[in-house]
Amino acid sequence: MKCEHCTRKECSKKTKTDDPENASVGAPSPAQDSGEKGEFHKLADAKIFLSDCLACDSCVTAEEGVQVSQQNARDFFRVLNLNKKCDTSEHKVLAVSVCPQSLPYFAAKLSLSVTDASRRLCGFLKSLGVHYVFDMAVAADFSILESQKEFVRRYHQHSEQAPTLPMLTSACPGWVRYAERVLGHPITPYLCTAKSPQQIMGSLVKDYFARRQNLSPDTIFHVIVAPCYDKKLEALREDVPTASPGSRGADCVLTSGEVIRIMEQSDLSVKDAAVDTLSGDPKEEEVRRHESTSSDGHLAHVFRHAAKELFNEDVGEVTYRTLRNKDFQEVTLERSGEVLLRFAAAYGFRNLQNVVLKLKKGRLPFHFVEVLACAGGCLSGRGQAPAEDGRADRALLRQMEGIYAAIPVRPPETSALVQELYQEWLGGADSPRVREALHTAYQGPGQPASSRDIKW
Repeated sequence: MKCEHCTRKECSKKTKTDDPENASVGAPSPAQDSGEKGEFHKLADAKIFLSDCLACDSCVTAEEGVQVSQQNARDFFRVLNLNKKCDTSEHKVLAVSVCPQSLPYFAAKLSLSVTDASRRLCGFLKSLGVHYVFDMAVAADFSILESQKEFVRRYHQHSEQAPTLPMLTSACPGWVRYAERVLGHPITPYLCTAKSPQQIMGSLVKDYFARRQNLSPDTIFHVIVAPCYDKKLEALREDVPTASPGSRGADCVLTSGEVIRIMEQSDLSVKDAAVDTLSGDPKEEEVRRHESTSSDGHLAHVFRHAAKELFNEDVGEVTYRTLRNKDFQEVTLERSGEVLLRFAAAYGFRNLQNVVLKLKKGRLPFHFVEVLACAGGCLSGRGQAPAEDGRADRALLRQMEGIYAAIPVRPPETSALVQELYQEWLGGADSPRVREALHTAYQGPGQPASSRDIKW
């Protein structure tokens, strides 16, 4: 039985239940090894399988499988229980960062507005013992702004002899992992070097926030709440440049579905609470999103910026034209009948493969492609959208899409907090630290994706 993303003619994988070695979280967690029990122990189990992830084409090693096994609720509760013990030397500062695409799921499941759902989620997490809860929209701001600058730079540098276009987005960990581990050098030079929002949020929490609070990064246990399982694998490659060697930006990743199951099983009394700010400002910020129907909106924001910077064109509403299917669309900037810019959004593995094949043949007509592994975009992530039979819950998806569309849009350029962070955290938008903190490099198959000593 092949998984739906398989690219091999003969697949070595069996069904989830037939082959326990395929279950990446089949290995026991530290909490199981120690026999540790606690009041949250019964809530802590959640499993994922390699077939739940785009990166299933021999990309995950046994060592990574063990590490992924720790990316679940059991490890989260292990830290919560440690904080209840008398030995303060083992205590951790618990910080949780929530992806913007997870909030519509919580709003739908809790039958609340996005703002109220955000406050309810924050209150619940703090009732468990979490110290800080952050909105990851600020990290997406950084990712988009750096992608904008990189596209303009690539456009100016592009030539037939040394092509730098098309630029392929790098915010989706499933797509990036597939590009690195399977596709390799023909594709990776076209990946945008801007880090994903999750990677940037890790640096913000473990570097900037830690220094503001006079904390060692090692004393912070940072949890990401995200809509897809690939975020768990992404956490394995994260490094925080200014922290101790091998420090990860995210210590644990929970899917939205895992968190909602914990909420449903809990009998704790919850008082709603406001989401925290990295700067410590007590003023509660409004929940907002970027311009997209289901993702962080790199395409729309980069398109507008490029149109203005390169051609002095102000773009109002971004108009999408459907190509092969609803998950493969294009946007063009035209002047006097000439196409100046041609962007595309390619969601889902089939569309992703078409983009790759055309790029390898030199026949991809786009300057920029927003690539996402999940059909339907981030809202459709398997960590929050599957029904009982494993297929997408279309009614829930439609509800989440409506909720997400109603959230106010705020362009990243207008964020005062981001501009302050560029100065206070990085020493300016063009400082050398920006490259270190907000950009990354990619390797081909068989090469490690970070400086940590891992045998792939």
